[in-house]
Amino acid sequence: MTVRRSAAALAATAAVLCAAAAAAPAAVAAPSPSPSAALPSGLYGTTDPTYDGVWRQSLAFVSQRAVGVMPAAKAVDWLVGQQCDSGAFPAYRPDPSVPCDAKTVIDTNATAAAVQALHEVGKHQELVANGLDWLKSVQNEDGGWGYTAGGPSDANSTSIVIGALSRAGERLGDITTHGGKTPYNALLGFAIPCGGKDGGAFAYQPDKAGKLVANADATAAGVLAALGKGLVVGDTAAAKAPTCEKGSAPLRPERAAQNGAHYLAGALAKTGHLDQPPMPGAEDSAPQPDFGNTADAVVALSASGHKDKAAASVDWLAKNSAAWAEQSGPAAYAQLVMAAHSTGADVHDFGGADLVTRLNATGPAPASISTPKPTATEDEEKKDSGDGDGIGGVWWFVGIGLAVGAGAGFLISGRRKNQQL
Repeated sequence: MTVRRSAAALAATAAVLCAAAAAAPAAVAAPSPSPSAALPSGLYGTTDPTYDGVWRQSLAFVSQRAVGVMPAAKAVDWLVGQQCDSGAFPAYRPDPSVPCDAKTVIDTNATAAAVQALHEVGKHQELVANGLDWLKSVQNEDGGWGYTAGGPSDANSTSIVIGALSRAGERLGDITTHGGKTPYNALLGFAIPCGGKDGGAFAYQPDKAGKLVANADATAAGVLAALGKGLVVGDTAAAKAPTCEKGSAPLRPERAAQNGAHYLAGALAKTGHLDQPPMPGAEDSAPQPDFGNTADAVVALSASGHKDKAAASVDWLAKNSAAWAEQSGPAAYAQLVMAAHSTGADVHDFGGADLVTRLNATGPAPASISTPKPTATEDEEKKDSGDGDGIGGVWWFVGIGLAVGAGAGFLISGRRKNQQL
């Protein structure tokens, strides 16, 4: 689940905002808030929330709940106030007192993340249900979801919606189109068959020629979704090494997840981290370490029973991610918390940093801090999601080309970089 907003997602948001507001500068403005415009007191982070306010708030909540932190009431109230009457969420509503209208840019990613966040904090199940209903109402005929309602389905959006539906207890097999397609029909359509160089990976979308191109961000999201997981997973024992197997048609979700895990393990094996291309116009043309997507890959590997294959990446993140997280803010800290939590690493001493304390410091003081319960019980992990496989339940953005500045570098981080448009 993304990832952490994808470059594709960011580009889509910017394009719609520009079209709606006829204000191109908004898409390229630096993400730091205007000195004259104070940010809401309940919001996490200090950078411009235009493209990721709901996203970073939601990731913060989900990761905090996994480690026993209850967000402040005013932080929860801020997220609640972002929801439109339709049940959908935009990336950010600067004035929640103004009703959403046709110009309000709502999206599936923000909605799915917020639904998971509100589910985790509890007491807002009616709002969760409204969000789920909206997501189901905009399901594409292929069974999947695009970033915006009615947009072409993509692996990342489909995955995070699957995660939201699954985490809330929905049976994916019951969520079908008029033609009988389920979310897994769409998700598995992005899986690249084993046998070639990038076999096992997921593509974000087919390219213009209809070819599936491997995308590590989409693969991490796809693995979680194929396993029926939400944004956060618990620490699981390592199983045998992942393999990529063609198997017999049709491809089953759990087999696609293992194939994807095989691809991710190979992608991380050489350096312990994934890379991203340099920002447009950068003097250094060499690929740069991709902290967010590396953290997402760690979570995916752990969820699929291969945390041993992520150990070197966890060590690399612990040693190298501090500056990135400090600059990028709450969503970055949330991704690191999720990566550490999924592998049993110490979230309070991650390369010398207390990730929980640093995440908490990006928003209002938490309502409470306690010893956390497991993210999911064994029974929850095994419950049938409705796809017939008994795989629990059934499951996040650097705006390349937007030049939105260093602060947005995360906004887009982990689950969503370098996606094929």
